Amino acid sequence: MTEQTPQEEPKQKREPRDAAYWASYAETLKVTGVAEGATNINVEGRRAVGPLQGFGQLWQKTYRIGLKGADVTPAEVIKTWKDNYQDFWPEGNRFYAPLAGIAPGEVALISGSLPGGVKLSTGVMVLYADDESFSLMTPEGHPFSGWITFSSFEEEGTTVAQAQVLMRANDPLYEMGLRMGVHKMENEIWRKTLENLAAHFDVHEPVEMNLVCVDPKLQWNQYRNIWHNAGIRSALYMMTAPFRSRRKGSER
Repeated sequence: MTEQTPQEEPKQKREPRDAAYWASYAETLKVTGVAEGATNINVEGRRAVGPLQGFGQLWQKTYRIGLKGADVTPAEVIKTWKDNYQDFWPEGNRFYAPLAGIAPGEVALISGSLPGGVKLSTGVMVLYADDESFSLMTPEGHPFSGWITFSSFEEEGTTVAQAQVLMRANDPLYEMGLRMGVHKMENEIWRKTLENLAAHFDVHEPVEMNLVCVDPKLQWNQYRNIWHNAGIRSALYMMTAPFRSRRKGSER
């Protein structure tokens, strides 16, 4: 008789310990449940895009505030931020949280303000979320391609709240807008957001900002991104609203 060697059992693929905190891979975004007042015209069916898919200069922007004197842990800060995200945003902007809350893979719709009175309809996907941080990723057509990471941590005995953006303007038109003043508008949004978050914990400290242009070059191979420009599509949607109303009326 010939001696048979025992067959090795197939090794089971081990998932990373933080796998549950990451969004599952998906080709395109899907919005489940549209809140009243939200407009889902630039998110459904779009791809999520990062800095590699953007057109403009690459920026890393960090906004942070120390919650001095507040008896609060980083986990409590992030839970509060997730549960009340809309309440901390400046006026004129609206964040329609997913029904399941800020959880990995969920998609939120956003209504923002653009020059000229145009309401920008866009959104974000929750790329990552755990007890002390969460990251949002933008869809095609959003003003920028990139990630926004919100975190909280202790530093020298003080709990710190931080928002960090790694981004490129999505297309040539958005890049022009950033250079003509939209950078300042965006900085103001995150400064005010952190001030509102800190005020919730009865803290009134200045927000520190660190703005770094990591790569000044433009990615000209991404100029076609303008096809999905949510600002243009939102403006056209507003302009055609009367025609849609007439059509609905004639169909009744």
